[in-house]
Amino acid sequence: MPTTAILALEDGRCFSGISYGASGTTTGEICFNTSMTGYQEVITDPSYRGQIVAMTYPMIGNYGINPEDNESSGPHIRAFVIGELCDIPSNWRSRESLSDYLERHDILGIQGIDTRALTKHLRSLGAMRACVTTELSEEEAIEAAKNSAQMEGSDFVKEVTTKEAYSWEEESRAWTLPNVSLGQSEVYTELPEAKHKVIALDLGLKYNQLRMLRQAGFEVEVVPATTSAAEILAKNPDGLFLTNGPGDPAALGYIHAEIKELITKLPTFGICLGNQLLAHAYGGKTFKLKFGHRGGNQPVKDLRSGKISITSQNHGFAVDPDSLPDDVEVTHVNLNDGTVEGMRHKTLPVFSVQYHPEAAPGPNDASYFFTEFAELIESTKKNRG
Repeated sequence: MPTTAILALEDGRCFSGISYGASGTTTGEICFNTSMTGYQEVITDPSYRGQIVAMTYPMIGNYGINPEDNESSGPHIRAFVIGELCDIPSNWRSRESLSDYLERHDILGIQGIDTRALTKHLRSLGAMRACVTTELSEEEAIEAAKNSAQMEGSDFVKEVTTKEAYSWEEESRAWTLPNVSLGQSEVYTELPEAKHKVIALDLGLKYNQLRMLRQAGFEVEVVPATTSAAEILAKNPDGLFLTNGPGDPAALGYIHAEIKELITKLPTFGICLGNQLLAHAYGGKTFKLKFGHRGGNQPVKDLRSGKISITSQNHGFAVDPDSLPDDVEVTHVNLNDGTVEGMRHKTLPVFSVQYHPEAAPGPNDASYFFTEFAELIESTKKNRG
């Protein structure tokens, strides 16, 4: 017989559903993601550390799980909330079901709840703490949610960053469709020569960022988030890449100081949390959004060209534009709420975006930023002689 599970919010609202994956009790900040596909990439995105994720798309699990689509070494979510679970996945790449995968990693899942009602509740009242349980009563689950840690002030970066530095040497070639009529058979595109060496400061990176850096002609070395500026500069890189990651950017003062020093010496490209940490390094501030931006359908406007891109996003904090100094320009804004989606320094070779140009999941409208980073490093080298 199916096991009953409860989703309880800290404001007292409860949803009753059916358990899948692991059993037990967990807490975390609950958020919703509007992506129609890519649930495996969402589950394995380190930016979701400490969070319970609800998918707005009604059926999840229909193409199963496979090792190639992981965006990190394993899942980072606290629990996975969906409307309906597909018990029998159908895809030639599938190796196990979503339920089996979550159970193997001791992650709770709850299905059969009204995810539309949940999403509207969070949009109206904002992100809040929650509890998913197969053990507690509703009253006990509400208390567990109320007593769980706040997202503000949290440092989850230390939990997800690499423990040791390593060079990225995994498969990075992009898929392609061969034209059989022309005698083509290769399903991968060839990689370009690695012309530039960059250091990726691992704040909770996704593997596809490393793949796309390699596709853009970079040799990539990944280092822990606690690596000092002096240690990074000693490696003599051509540039610095600041990855995405979880938690509150304001709580990462030990990283702000190192980035502040590095951006005066290295061309720098930041994504998501990397964008927010650059704001703090500039002397600016960040704030918590009411319910965050999570999904593959966020419209962003480039203020320089007027171009609109549909982007993949996953963040609960944003940069305060009024806190930025005069030598920093806001280059991109979110068309839904006007928040900062990109910045560049007016004199230093430094730029960043709040969204995910590497997608995974999501559209590839913004993938050109990796090429722009290569061009920025090339021009910086020429200008420095």
